Amino acid sequence: MKIVAVIEARMASTRLPGKVLLESAGKPMLTHLVDRLRQVPSLDDIVLATTVNPQDEQLVSYAKAHDLAYYRGSESNVMQRVIEATESVAGDLIVEITGDCPIIDYELVEQCIALYKANHQSCDFVSNVVIPSFPDGMEVQVYPLDILKHSASLTNDPYHQEHVTVHIIQNPALYRQLHLTAMPSMHWPGLGLTLDEPDDYQLINQLIEHFGADNPYFGCQDIVSILKKKDDWYQYNANVQRRRHT
Repeated sequence: MKIVAVIEARMASTRLPGKVLLESAGKPMLTHLVDRLRQVPSLDDIVLATTVNPQDEQLVSYAKAHDLAYYRGSESNVMQRVIEATESVAGDLIVEITGDCPIIDYELVEQCIALYKANHQSCDFVSNVVIPSFPDGMEVQVYPLDILKHSASLTNDPYHQEHVTVHIIQNPALYRQLHLTAMPSMHWPGLGLTLDEPDDYQLINQLIEHFGADNPYFGCQDIVSILKKKDDWYQYNANVQRRRHT
């Protein structure tokens, strides 16, 4: 079973264009994300699932320069893009990550993979998304390629195609699911750590610069602990409206 992290990313964001290549501490946000995923012991490969939009040629150039597999597919049908990106690297198990989560906790990624592996005979889908408990920006979803293909064969709904796993999540009678929730020290579902708007960039950049070289892979618990002490940092993006799709 080849385990592959699939990063969905594109340059054409309406709220913060080009966000995945914005820099912090001298590196693009996408590099911070990829470096973190490369710390995950169970991952066999990482593939950047971008689009055929000409704007995303920048992401192709990035992937080539950083020894990162990439695939270009549909901009609107993200479900099919993820399927094809996984097939392009002969993957079996998808670890779905969105490109707007540059400071995802790699240990949470490993934990979700381990939860799936320990229960694979009775489970089709593992995530920490469905039951809100972790900060927004720590989302991990783990499921076999065959399950996503089956889901895609049952729906032509554009909403399902845009939001890859909504059809799976909405059909627990078809797909057996396990949901990871946060321990009290990480529980903060109202905290926004996704890179959606300029205010998010201000907070994420602050966190990266604060932890710096001493702790480059700082985790969710580190973030929650520091933001409980620094309310002025938390206020950077406290008013940003989040879009949940589960």
